[in-house]
Amino acid sequence: MKHPHSLGIITISWIFILSAACGPMPPEPEPESVATMEQSDDGTPTYKVDPFWPKELPNNWILGQVSGMAVDSQDHIWIIQRPSSLDRDERALSLDPPEADCCVPAPPVIEFDSEGNVIQAWGGQGEGYEWPASEHGIFVDHMDNVWTAGAGKGDNQVLKWSRDGTFLLQIGHAGPSEGSNNTNQLGQPADMEVDPETNEIYVADGYLNKRVIVFDADTGEYKRHWGAYGNKPDDANPGPYDPDAPIPQQFRSPVHCVRIANDGLVYVCDRTNNRIQVFQKDGTFVEEAFVAKRTLGVNGSTFDVELSPDAEQLHLFTADGANEKVWMLLRQDLSILGSFGRSGRQAGQFHWLHNIVVDSQGNIYTSEVESGKRIQKFVPSPGA
Repeated sequence: MKHPHSLGIITISWIFILSAACGPMPPEPEPESVATMEQSDDGTPTYKVDPFWPKELPNNWILGQVSGMAVDSQDHIWIIQRPSSLDRDERALSLDPPEADCCVPAPPVIEFDSEGNVIQAWGGQGEGYEWPASEHGIFVDHMDNVWTAGAGKGDNQVLKWSRDGTFLLQIGHAGPSEGSNNTNQLGQPADMEVDPETNEIYVADGYLNKRVIVFDADTGEYKRHWGAYGNKPDDANPGPYDPDAPIPQQFRSPVHCVRIANDGLVYVCDRTNNRIQVFQKDGTFVEEAFVAKRTLGVNGSTFDVELSPDAEQLHLFTADGANEKVWMLLRQDLSILGSFGRSGRQAGQFHWLHNIVVDSQGNIYTSEVESGKRIQKFVPSPGA
C-alpha cells in the first residue's frame, strides 16, 4: 500500500540572508568527499546550529513529536513523527470546519534533502499491515528499504517499506506482548538497524521488553536475542534507578537504540540506566560506559547513539534527553570529550532531545519529542 503525497515545493534561496547574518557562504563540498571532524585545541569536535534548516514545510504542514530519525546513502534525512500528538490549535486548519488558516498535520514519514527541502512524505493506516498507535524509530537500510516501529500501547511490531512507501514486511504484530524471551512477538520496539554484511535487522526491544533481538531482514525469521551483559533477559521490575546501587545486570526499559559500527561492534542505549553497552554481533558483551550517571527521573541520559562518518568512526555522539545536550565520546575507550546544547526552545537548544544522526559530511541532525516537536541541523565549525 502506498501513501504518497504530491508536493508543490518552492525552493527559497537563503544566500542573501545567510551572507548578511553569518558572512560569506562556504563553498559546497565535493559530493564524494567525506568530512573531517572540526576540532577544538583539545580534540573535541565543535558545531554550530544552522537556523535555516529545514526549509518551511509545504501544504501548511506542521510536525508533531519527531520520534525517529535516519540518514540514507544520499545524505537525505528521514524522520518519523506523530501527527496525533498535535494540539487542537496546532492543527486548526484540518478541523471541520477549520478554526484558523494553519495548520495541517504532516504525514508520519518525511524525507528531506541536505538543504532541507521535502522530497516525499507518506505513511499511516492502510491495508495489509498494522500501523502503530504511536510512531517511534526509523531506519533506512543499505538497499534503501525504510523500517519503522511504534512504542504505543499494543505497538509490538516493526514494518518494512520500499523507499516510496510500498509495504514489504511486518515482524511481530499489534496486541499483547509475550515477554522478553518470546521469539515471535516484540514489546514496543524503539529502534532498529540492518547489518549490510548479513542482512539481519537488530531491534532495540524496547519500552516493554528488555533486550536486543535479531531477525532475517528479508523473511523476518528469528535469529537470536540477548539482554544486558549478554544475559538472558529478565522482565522483573528492577525498581527506580539508583546510581549508588550495584550496577544493574539487566536492561531497564526502555532499551532505546541500537547501532552497528564498521568494525562489527553493536552499541545499545540502556536509557534509564544512563549507559551504553557494547556487544559483538552474537551478543557477547564487550564493554560499557555510563553517561551522566547521576541523572535521575524517568528519562535517563542515553536516548540515542550515532557514529562519526570517518572510516575509523573515532567518535560517538549520544543524545541526552534528560540533560538536553549531545555528548561526544571517544569510541576507543568511551571517554567523554565534551558536549553541546542545553535545555531551551531557541535554535541550538533542546527540549526532549530524542534522536541524533550524522551524515557523510559530519553534519549532525537532531529531533525532539513532547512539546519540542522539531528537527535541527548542526554543522562542523572550528572554534565554536
